Amino acid sequence: MPIIVNLDVMMAKRKMSLNELSEKVDLTLSNLSILKTGKAKAIRFSTLEAICKVLECQPGDILEYVSEK
Repeated sequence: MPIIVNLDVMMAKRKMSLNELSEKVDLTLSNLSILKTGKAKAIRFSTLEAICKVLECQPGDILEYVSEK
């Protein structure tokens, strides 16, 4: 998939665990894990907004487009 999820990178920069982010964003650990590993097929804007708010970042810090060659 040409969309790369860099959630783990932002979490590391903010020194935040998956459990802590899960609690602050009010998302289940399993759903957040699916997003973190890049296995998610979609993300709601409200979820993306909550993650960006907690991690103090922009959507582009989390999502990256890489063209397939």
